[in-house]
Amino acid sequence: MTEGARTVTLTKVGPDASASPAVRPVAVERPVAIEINGIGYAVLMATPCDLNDLAYGFLRSDRLVDRPDQILSVEPHETPNGFVLRVNVDASCADRITDRVRHRLSESSCGLCGIENLEQAMRPLPMVTSASGADDSAIFAALAGIETQQHLNIETGAVHAAALCSPSGDILLVREDVGRHNAFDKLLGAMMRQGLDWQQGFALLTSRCSYELVEKAALANCPMLVTISAPTSLALERARECHLAMAVLARHDGYWLSRHDEAATP
Repeated sequence: MTEGARTVTLTKVGPDASASPAVRPVAVERPVAIEINGIGYAVLMATPCDLNDLAYGFLRSDRLVDRPDQILSVEPHETPNGFVLRVNVDASCADRITDRVRHRLSESSCGLCGIENLEQAMRPLPMVTSASGADDSAIFAALAGIETQQHLNIETGAVHAAALCSPSGDILLVREDVGRHNAFDKLLGAMMRQGLDWQQGFALLTSRCSYELVEKAALANCPMLVTISAPTSLALERARECHLAMAVLARHDGYWLSRHDEAATP
């Protein structure tokens, strides 16, 4: 049994109305609470594997740390209700934690808190300075190779994958999760922990492309983001703002390319 899966007994119903009990693997989905320096910060619904990678990637994507050495320790604890990730970060990052927690709270009825929260949600992104050396054949090679690397999805059919791909399209590293954001955070966290960079490659995600994924890619200085499904309008806008190249609706018969020098249609 692949880590992150368990078996359940369901009733299988056939087209002839036959019904019989059958055992099937399903992806595990549990609440994962993240505590940072003793402060409850967030609760994610995630697949409880590669949790240390998730912690590193989540903190980086949420702009709480800049480097892996700023994370001093990660301790996963299982409880009857889910998992708790107790993370300790360097004192130099402490103000970021309290500031972000303050922006997450809505305790006033003045009607102005939403403006502040919107500003936080649309914070400026850093410009992507790295460039991918991948061509069309590399993207198609990665698409052809990703399915056999999705071990948890092969077993359960219910999770997303995020992959680090070389400039030639080789799959170098994969992380999976029921949440597409979590899968990408796990990949970015694993890269941080292993000291890996993009090496002119790209990221391949087996999901639609929402603006949060663009932000994670930009903060990680990802040269190109490839997604199997479609982008949202905000994802395209944010990607063009930070000069992130995207190949979307990437399938075996083609993909749609978005570049920052293309004019957006109103």
